Amino acid sequence: MEEETKQSEHKKACANCGAELKFKPGSHQLKCEYCGYEEFIEQAKSSFEELELQHYLKVVGENAYTETIDILHCKNCGANQHVGENYKSLDCIYCSEPLILADVEREGWIVPGALVPFQIDAQKAKATFKTWVGGIWFAPNKLKRAALDPEGLHGLYLPYWTFDANLNAQYKGQRGDYYYETERVRTKNGTQTRQVRKTRWSSVSGAVNGFVDDILINASEKKRRDIPAKIAFWNVKELVPFNSKYLSGFVTEKYTVSLKEGHHSSFQKAKQIANGWIRKDIGGDTQRISQADIKLADETFKHILLPVYISSYRYNNKDYNFYINGQTGELSGTRPYSFWKIFFLVLFIIAILGIIAIFAQ
Repeated sequence: MEEETKQSEHKKACANCGAELKFKPGSHQLKCEYCGYEEFIEQAKSSFEELELQHYLKVVGENAYTETIDILHCKNCGANQHVGENYKSLDCIYCSEPLILADVEREGWIVPGALVPFQIDAQKAKATFKTWVGGIWFAPNKLKRAALDPEGLHGLYLPYWTFDANLNAQYKGQRGDYYYETERVRTKNGTQTRQVRKTRWSSVSGAVNGFVDDILINASEKKRRDIPAKIAFWNVKELVPFNSKYLSGFVTEKYTVSLKEGHHSSFQKAKQIANGWIRKDIGGDTQRISQADIKLADETFKHILLPVYISSYRYNNKDYNFYINGQTGELSGTRPYSFWKIFFLVLFIIAILGIIAIFAQ
């Protein structure tokens, strides 16, 4: 009975015609694509919960999970993808490799605490893709066909870890203040003076502290599917408590970076934040940090999902990907060049130059 309940959370039937309801981007509603019926997603009365980190790392362990889901593993690029029961495409969202439904596996995961819902729908994303393709030169015809393929663009929820903590850092270093001295230099025309910048160093020590909020760590192992930095910015202030109904009609990628690995990466980012605070506290024109004892306390984390549209296509045995941020609409893509289009353009230019040379003679 419990298993049936979990399945029904991912698939909601239309009360009007019985078809599957899907999440409507830019809203908090499910919509039927057949009859237009809409249903509101009931919002949690309390906000999403920050989970105490050390409990998971020490007591439960890095492989902890709170629920199981169906996962399809791509044998070509390694992506772990969860799709709805009636999801039309069973191709890998990253490399377009066919996924075999019979290979589905039940895997545990830490249930997301929150997500940023899609704010733009697939129709707008496809129009953005088509405009981008139409504006690039020497694109192969296959790429242009991909822009017109309604099945070629997929909405994907990416897994991320976020970490919060109280940060305290004791430091020692040096403060550098600029001053200028006048020097005389010899030139061909005689002697001239110039101002030379120098630095006066003084030893300093102190402490900084503050709250580090929402350090974002990509929880998808970075191999062949890096998300471009240009589009990897989401407003996490718009996170809403997790509800599986938001996943309807989209693919969800399971994290492959463990909580422990994510925590290690977050500490490296916390060190960068601490160094920035220290330099500001030291002041002056430039700073040297010789020692910094950084400690984090009251650490919490969330597993969250962030929206992106992806179109993948293959040209000359190489994969190319196009990305749209599902919240902001920011676009980034890699593109192939058509050898023959460039070749014939060069021939055309040579022919025109030849004709000009003939008339010139």
